[in-house]
Amino acid sequence: QVQLVESGGGLVQPGGSLRLSCAASGFTFNNYVIKWYRQAPGKEREMVARISSGIVSTQYADSVKGRFTISKDNAKNTVYLQMDNLKPEDTSAYYCNAHFLGYPTHDYWGQGTQVTVSS
Repeated sequence: QVQLVESGGGLVQPGGSLRLSCAASGFTFNNYVIKWYRQAPGKEREMVARISSGIVSTQYADSVKGRFTISKDNAKNTVYLQMDNLKPEDTSAYYCNAHFLGYPTHDYWGQGTQVTVSS
């Protein structure tokens, strides 16, 4: 059974850190680009970070650049999102997405994990 399962969300004070995990089962990350999205109530979905397949390259939204770091452990089939210096505007549900680069293209989504930044 193909699954992406996010974990690591929670409540944190401004300036704090969290590390989100996205664990895949039923498939490997070969030929997949992995992305973290977030969506707050009433707001559009925003891609915050992505990590490529193969030779690793990363991209970040301007809103998180310098504060968030995406990484992956192929042996554990897990992608991480390290979030530092969190701000209240980072409060959102965070979702992991795996986008297949081959044919036919397809996407897998996790169920999401909530991050709340508040004092």
